[in-house]
Amino acid sequence: MEVIQWLKDYRESEAGLAWHGTFADYLPMVLKNPCLAMHAHARIYEMILDAGVDNKGGTKKYQFFSQELFGLDKTLERLVEEYFHSAAKRLDVRKRILLLMGPVSGGKSTIVSMLKRGLEQFSKTEEGAVYAIDGCPMHEDPLHLLPTLLRDRFEQEYGIKIEGNLCPVCRLRLTEEFQGEVERVPVKRIVFSEENRIGIGTFTPSDPKSQDIADLTGSIDFSTITEYGSESDPRAYRFDGELNKANRGLMEFQEMLKCDEKFLWNLLSLSQEGNFKAGRFALISADELVVAHTNESEYRAFVANKKNEALQSRIIVLPIPYNLKVSQEVKIYEKLIKQSDMQKVHLAPHSLRTAAVFSILSRMKPSKKQGMDLVKKMRLYDGEDVEGFNQKDVKDLMVEGEEQGEGMDGVDPRYVINRISTALIRDEQSCINALDILRALKDGLSQHTSITKEERENFTNLIAQARREYDEVAKKEVQKAFVYAYEESAKSLLNNYLDNIEAYCNSNKLIDPITGEELDPDEQLMRSIEEQIGVSENAKKAFREEILIRISMFARKGKAFQYSSHDRLKEAIEKKLFADLKDIVKVTTSVSHPDKEQLRRINDVTDRLIQQHGYCPVCANEIVKYVGSLLNR
Repeated sequence: MEVIQWLKDYRESEAGLAWHGTFADYLPMVLKNPCLAMHAHARIYEMILDAGVDNKGGTKKYQFFSQELFGLDKTLERLVEEYFHSAAKRLDVRKRILLLMGPVSGGKSTIVSMLKRGLEQFSKTEEGAVYAIDGCPMHEDPLHLLPTLLRDRFEQEYGIKIEGNLCPVCRLRLTEEFQGEVERVPVKRIVFSEENRIGIGTFTPSDPKSQDIADLTGSIDFSTITEYGSESDPRAYRFDGELNKANRGLMEFQEMLKCDEKFLWNLLSLSQEGNFKAGRFALISADELVVAHTNESEYRAFVANKKNEALQSRIIVLPIPYNLKVSQEVKIYEKLIKQSDMQKVHLAPHSLRTAAVFSILSRMKPSKKQGMDLVKKMRLYDGEDVEGFNQKDVKDLMVEGEEQGEGMDGVDPRYVINRISTALIRDEQSCINALDILRALKDGLSQHTSITKEERENFTNLIAQARREYDEVAKKEVQKAFVYAYEESAKSLLNNYLDNIEAYCNSNKLIDPITGEELDPDEQLMRSIEEQIGVSENAKKAFREEILIRISMFARKGKAFQYSSHDRLKEAIEKKLFADLKDIVKVTTSVSHPDKEQLRRINDVTDRLIQQHGYCPVCANEIVKYVGSLLNR
């Protein structure tokens, strides 16, 4: 069986990662490749860079996060550049706990989860290989074996900095088992694994009455005290706390700000000095990223408590707002749907986008700029230019929005997905459309006990706005399909327009094909088309000349110029033809018993929607009927 071969290949690949030797064997390896001695923050930074970086539009996009997180490019750039990059250079931010703060379902847990999984995979590569003292409960760096007095000389000679000291277990073993002969101490390659508790740990607060500090720092093994005679003997202590096991990698501190104060005290020296206190031992060195996440209200309460000032100064807070781009929000929904059983149900085109419009509008703050409303702002954020504004204005809008806390509240993605699920279960349909989703979103507001009456009214208005946006999209979709059904009319209109602009630009006359008389270019026809896409009177000459240049370029390449050869002209032709056909469309889509010709037109339109636009027969018929009702209002 093929699966059996997979298992064999997997075992072979895992076995190929194993390496055992002594410190004497390891030392030449680390001198040849100093990256083996990377500290935890540097390793995470290199892991992120190793996946690749795109630098387009002035914002770096890290491929490491690109499959799971959407619309957070600027936030992730801040995380990588301001925290990990600086920490990798051993700057002071390395001595800070990373606290991700933001609304629910905003991506905080996903970021931490990706860092964990990423470290597991990176430690299996040659670039991310990690070696540790064999038998050390904290998997510590073999270079800790070098005596403190030799470390400055080692750094000067080889450029490798050594931080941290041996744990109590390794210190005892070095003395008693190896008689101080560092070169004989065994070393092995390790692979990070949260399941095996190697290099990755997770601490979750529970009832303060039952939870013990040992969950973080380890505990005394009372069964061995009789054998070893003392609680301060390292062999009588379990170094199995999360801080011990996460050494060399990452520890996630879930709901840190809900934790009892005594658990947070251990983080004070860990963050600042890189060590912590456990049992009756000297301070124990630990090299790890401590990352926590919380919501804004909990963080405000934490800051307001004066008892927490010492810990506050040791925290780097990174706000993680909601995504504010419609196109990226759709990708979030698509990701969540793929993780469910809903992928078997057909979602009509623009359904998720319509839900995304509602979500994004709920997260935005009104701008003080004159003429700027939420819809314009939404479109600008998503890369569109709108009347009176363009992409140059986005930066100012984002700065203004950040000051207002934009993206820190609103509708979360899980709510939308939950309501889509409800719509599927309730309607038991093989296909749901944008109207089904909007209806489910609206119904869900009455069941949402955590929102106020004022918020519910606001969300209801935003759902109505999202529906108006969908109405325009639906009309354009059917418009394109109808224009295709009248393709000959579209070609005729295009040719007529091209003849007129050529005569206009060359200051020539047109010849009437029937009478043979000379005619001036039909300005009314040209403007009726150009006005469909907002070409002003002042800009008409430049637009017409641009079309002629495009025609000549096609001619040089031996290609025929069609109405689809220029995007803006294509849009103008479609809108003009649809306007001319509006009455026909209204009658065709709304008549109860269409005649043979009307039925043929409807079938042509629905076929076009199915073949070219991703509709199924159900939603194709529904959108044609819906647009017909819109046109008849």
